[in-house]
Amino acid sequence: QVQLVESGGGLVQAGGSLRLSCVASGRTFSGYSMGWFRQTPGKEREFVARFSWSGQNTYYAESVKGRFTISRDNAKNTVYLQMNSLKPEDTAVYYCAAGYYAGSRGSEYDYWGQGTQVTVSS
Repeated sequence: QVQLVESGGGLVQAGGSLRLSCVASGRTFSGYSMGWFRQTPGKEREFVARFSWSGQNTYYAESVKGRFTISRDNAKNTVYLQMNSLKPEDTAVYYCAAGYYAGSRGSEYDYWGQGTQVTVSS
């Protein structure tokens, strides 16, 4: 059974930093894009950052480019999202996702974590 488990969310002041982690288990993720999405109440889930299916390229939403960094530790089956210079508009539930040859649309992803809340106070 595939599991994606996020951690690392919390409350932080504007300008602060958080690092989210996503531990993947249950299958081989070769050919799978690993990514992060976020969602706020009343809005659609939006793309934040991802690796390409090969793991060699990274992609970011314009709103987080230069502030967020996605990274991975293959030995630990873990994907990270380092978030710096956080803004109140970054407040959301952040989800880790895995999708076979997926791009940046949420509909392309097959597996999702339970989400972790990030709250940025002004």
